[in-house]
Amino acid sequence: MGFSAGGELCRVDVKDNKIVRIRTLRYDWKYNIEEIPVWRWEAHGRVFKPLMKELNPPFRLVYKNVVYSPTRVRYPLKRVDWDPKGERNPQNRGRSGYVRISWEEAIDIIVSEIKRILEKHGPYAICAHSEGHGQTKWIHGGAHGVICHLLKHLGGFTYVTRNPDSWEGWWWGAKHVWGMEPLGQQTPVNIIPDVASNTEVLLCWGCDYETTAWGFADQGWSRIGFWFSELGIKQIFICPDLNYAAAVHADKWIPIRPNTDAALQLAIAYIWITEGTYDKEYVATHTVGFEEFKKYVLGEEDGIPKTPKWAEEITGIPARMIKALARLWASKRTSIMHMYGGPFIRGPYSTEPARLEVLLLAMQGVGKPGVHQINMWSGLLSHIPKIIPALKETRRDWTAYICSQGVILGSSQEAEKILDKTLKQVIIKTKLPEAILHPPIRWYSHGLFSCSTECQFREFTYPAPGCPEIRMIWKTTNCTLTCWNGGFEFAEAYRSPKIEFILAQSPWLENDCVFADIILPVTTPLEEEDICFTETTNTQYIYVANSEKCIEPIGESKSDYEICCMIAEKLGPAIGIPNLLEKFTEGKDIEGWKKAMLEDSGASQLISLEKLKEKGYYLIPLHPRWNDFRAFPPGLRAFYRDPDRNPLSTPSGKIEFFSKRLAEHFPDDKERPPVPHYIPYGENWQESLQHPKAKMYPFILVSNHGRWRMHAQLDYAVWLREIPTCKVRGEDGYFYEPVWINPRDAEKLGVKTGDIVKVFNERGTVLCGAYVTERIMPGVVYVDHGARADIISIEDKIDRGGAINLIAPHEGGKNIALMVVSGYLVNVEKADMEDLKKRYPEAFKRRYHPLVGPYYHTYVVNSEVSGQ
Repeated sequence: MGFSAGGELCRVDVKDNKIVRIRTLRYDWKYNIEEIPVWRWEAHGRVFKPLMKELNPPFRLVYKNVVYSPTRVRYPLKRVDWDPKGERNPQNRGRSGYVRISWEEAIDIIVSEIKRILEKHGPYAICAHSEGHGQTKWIHGGAHGVICHLLKHLGGFTYVTRNPDSWEGWWWGAKHVWGMEPLGQQTPVNIIPDVASNTEVLLCWGCDYETTAWGFADQGWSRIGFWFSELGIKQIFICPDLNYAAAVHADKWIPIRPNTDAALQLAIAYIWITEGTYDKEYVATHTVGFEEFKKYVLGEEDGIPKTPKWAEEITGIPARMIKALARLWASKRTSIMHMYGGPFIRGPYSTEPARLEVLLLAMQGVGKPGVHQINMWSGLLSHIPKIIPALKETRRDWTAYICSQGVILGSSQEAEKILDKTLKQVIIKTKLPEAILHPPIRWYSHGLFSCSTECQFREFTYPAPGCPEIRMIWKTTNCTLTCWNGGFEFAEAYRSPKIEFILAQSPWLENDCVFADIILPVTTPLEEEDICFTETTNTQYIYVANSEKCIEPIGESKSDYEICCMIAEKLGPAIGIPNLLEKFTEGKDIEGWKKAMLEDSGASQLISLEKLKEKGYYLIPLHPRWNDFRAFPPGLRAFYRDPDRNPLSTPSGKIEFFSKRLAEHFPDDKERPPVPHYIPYGENWQESLQHPKAKMYPFILVSNHGRWRMHAQLDYAVWLREIPTCKVRGEDGYFYEPVWINPRDAEKLGVKTGDIVKVFNERGTVLCGAYVTERIMPGVVYVDHGARADIISIEDKIDRGGAINLIAPHEGGKNIALMVVSGYLVNVEKADMEDLKKRYPEAFKRRYHPLVGPYYHTYVVNSEVSGQ
């Protein structure tokens, strides 16, 4: 069970159709030790190998809270003041209540609306918002494209493509330096054992492997961190906050002001160049364009040498420490480790530090023993060759061509061909509000992470030629308000009169759902029968599992797949496609889909569906030569040894300090120039302490993956909300999202832990609970993204739930549809709650659950009277 796509194996104890507990599974439950493909690494006399049980993080073990949450949508709901045959009142989305309706009425309304829109506007007026992290659902997964599989039979649709939000700096930047399709991060094979044997220093740059890994994988990276320390590898954390991994594993914490990493990197390069401590031979033979980079670093281009003293004023790191770091790095075999990327993603100009990191690695001979970029997102198992190199992600294949993470079926070029052939109109997700509110718009690239570097030079428009504007949004992922950029702009877009119908499907009544006209109740994975394949983020074994139904659906909830079947059955005859249901199901029942997916994955070569159902799970064997470095060279070892025979995917085949492609396509782009720069602010971005705007908003806000939830998932898990760093209980009894404030700043503000404060800028205000701690540097405040929105006023843009992305900038980047949700300017003040109650009495009269806050009865009219 997981919160992205795959996950970890769990055992669920059930009694009388009730979940009693969720436990970690032992691999030897159904198999003998000899049948388990145990692997091991050894370095300096110390062994690392998987345990005999799954390393489930708390998220899995508290999932019982989620299944029985008071926030569950139990029945189909209709917005009280939305009449599909009369006044639709789009301006009231986000504040109207809901009434319970029957499934029959809900399906009739949906079919009627789709039919009306098809006849009046055509299929491309229907927008599918169906991507994201949707838990372990492969057949039933709404977040993984199931509605797209239905809509494609209607003649097309508009698809919201997910921008490369977890890899943005690499994807938009580093791919122009060293290729590394599709993400721009280093190929991971066999890196970990090479690091264990040869690396002396690890730079954990904006990296928290005790937090981010929980949502996507397990606790294996924690074990790796301790093993590295046992091996004597020094771990240096560079980040504004003493994050959870740094608190446990750091030999040294270097606090740095958010989004100034490029200045630090350039100062390191300055020391190496002026002291001659970089690998000159490697740079001469494995790279191109170094002289252009050198000119910029030494100040020959702009008259500003990028000295440690220069960087000190920007980063807040003393010049002596910058020099010491540069000299340590030059004298010790050093690798850099990321879970996703810290300042290299989701921040302004993230392309620049992402590119500079690759260039610094190149200056010390990346690919040689012990010198790598460690991409922890790919998981430990990406470092170990399997007998099946990678299970095909059949969840994505069965949707036919498009899914949460992008387009399936192989290479980047294939992905783009499929997209171009099947979809005439797409909207990159960061541009959705602008597309609705201010068309026409233009941008570059599909944005899907599986697309090639060349796609970044393709221009797209909305509306696309021959296509209408969208009139209906069908959502199976409902967290743009709290997980994406410019959340209040999404709220405004959803209230546009252009959007005639919004349909949302969700297990929980939260965030974007309350802007929908019809809400359909969806089951959790424990209420469905499915098949599951682990993602490579798992750190123990790759597996395939038969996911059993544990309990009956809560209320009248149904799976996204079942909902699509119900719609297809009635819609088909209504629009002249009588066999639409058969087209959608392809003649398969759930058992048939399990068999098809097992076959598509390649795992059917190893275990039959019947045997899998008997055993429950199967661990994929290792490749016979899994630990042979000659067969599977670590990282860029082959390129290191012979760059001509093992070229990279860049135009030159080498690491490029100067990008000719960027120079040719965007010669006037000062925000992503051919040579990476430090850019404090520019045409599309003014959120910098160096900008005059900082006088009004003197704090830089940093926002990370949450410690106690997976993006927006689990914000309602009661057992987690009891933890002080998860929620701060205010004097009014409400559980507020914590904002970390340094004691020096807190003293100036007159704030103490537990106080309710407002975090605000010109885009709005979010109420938080103060958490005063030395773990955040002065001048910086920290709020996790993903808290559920509880909007006090849409017009005045005030939120009580702690959904910090509501006040994030729209985007930043001239030729990049960049997502910026961290590193922007805010101010902090103690909140006057009495004044807010007087100004917004209706908001404070809402019904709240004492433990989870906004819940079903907050939004549903007369729900208790009618026994709902």
